[in-house]
Amino acid sequence: MTAVTCITSSEDATVALGRRLGALAAEGDVYLLTGDLGAGKTCLIRGIAAGLGVAEHAFSPSFVLVREYHGRLPLFHMDLYRVADHAEVAELGLEEYLYGDGVCAIEWADRAMDLLPLRHLSIALAYQCGAEDVRVIRFACTDPRHETLLTQLIAASGDVASWN
Repeated sequence: MTAVTCITSSEDATVALGRRLGALAAEGDVYLLTGDLGAGKTCLIRGIAAGLGVAEHAFSPSFVLVREYHGRLPLFHMDLYRVADHAEVAELGLEEYLYGDGVCAIEWADRAMDLLPLRHLSIALAYQCGAEDVRVIRFACTDPRHETLLTQLIAASGDVASWN
């Protein structure tokens, strides 16, 4: 498994990191996001959407479960926060999104990890203690596509994130 951590110092930096990830995204990419409320999951996805060339403002799909945005590739933004259990996730029929022609970004993915693709980029966001706007973001993956993506993201992130 490949795992790296970065730190962003503001909401704008988190969006910029997402924008770089979106610019590198390829058909079939799956991003599984975890973290507490307000940790920056939707913020990062807003950047991913911008990097994909989505003109609309991306916001959390908490009440509809899936929002679809159109850019260079379709972005399927999912939020499993309100899902009660694994059975409910299984009944949603997410396979057409997960194995389709776009990019899937799933908030609260930890609520159904065993039902989601093994081939994915895991993104865990957390607050930095004592620093309100700072986020610690851990990326992890096990497959060659997402390992390459992660290497490219580190190279492309420039001054928006510091990597460990």
